[in-house]
Amino acid sequence: MMNTATTIRTGATIAATLYTVVLVVLGLYPSEFRYLFAYIPAVVGYGVLVFDKWAWHWPVIHRLTGRPWVTGTWRVILSPSPESHIPEGGNRGPITTYMTIEQTYWSLHATLRTKESTSRSSNATVGAPENSGSAEIGFLYDNTPRVEHQNRSPRHEGACRIAVTGLRPKAATGHYYTSRFTAGDMDFTLLNHSTDYGTFAEAQAADPEHSDN
Repeated sequence: MMNTATTIRTGATIAATLYTVVLVVLGLYPSEFRYLFAYIPAVVGYGVLVFDKWAWHWPVIHRLTGRPWVTGTWRVILSPSPESHIPEGGNRGPITTYMTIEQTYWSLHATLRTKESTSRSSNATVGAPENSGSAEIGFLYDNTPRVEHQNRSPRHEGACRIAVTGLRPKAATGHYYTSRFTAGDMDFTLLNHSTDYGTFAEAQAADPEHSDN
């Protein structure tokens, strides 16, 4: 099922393309100045796509949108609370993990990888109060451990909230809660703006200060 951002981008692109095709079929070519203004709705349609995926965090425009750009791969140190119900043999932290965030203006998706499992976000929101200089990112997630760990660490759901400051933050803090009655703090450090790391090992190899925890 398409999310809201995908629906907006797809709808705008399809509408702009169909509108352009109709104009061309009618012989209203953009090369003729008298027909140029007829293409403004098509330009607006494609502009929605460009804005959502790229233009919203370009210099100058970014100051107007006021939304933090957090796309990239982050080192995340998890510190479970002492009251967390961690099963015997589980890691009580601190735990080094890596979160990859893929973001457009209207959407955000986060993937957190540890040595033992992968968590993927859903229902992500970015709250950025006007003129505050800070924002809060919140999402639900599903965690799927590797099969070899599922006897001790079954699949579960959780929630995460992250506080960031500035339009291009390099560090952040947050906290998480899980359906396994665990909770803890999160400390983020931006490694780079790449989202191409597909495994924990790949992200760790790109981390100059990686830990074996």
